[in-house]
Amino acid sequence: MALVVDLEGERQKKPNLDKLQALVADDLKAVNEVIVQRMESPVALIPQLAGHLVASGGKRLRPILTLASARMCGYQGNRHIPLAACVEFIHTATLLHDDVVDESELRRGQASANAVWG
Repeated sequence: MALVVDLEGERQKKPNLDKLQALVADDLKAVNEVIVQRMESPVALIPQLAGHLVASGGKRLRPILTLASARMCGYQGNRHIPLAACVEFIHTATLLHDDVVDESELRRGQASANAVWG
């Protein structure tokens, strides 16, 4: 399936990820399942913190782009699923790091993990 974009017409519009999300919807669901599975830990703080970060929302743009890239390249396996989850974990870790370094109180309009756990 090819995705054709009219760049001149699209520059006038607000970006819309609906078509791209629809293209990778099944794979993105699998990525979200991996993320939830990997949030488990015997250390009580880890699932709490991870749950807070995941529940704060976000578009999952980086995993979507990872999945779409795999599709565009004709990849047929399933290793792109944990790769996309890893990309999201790295992104989330950088957001957490930024909140700690900047001593941010809010992230996406909600209390940051730094504000909740210090």
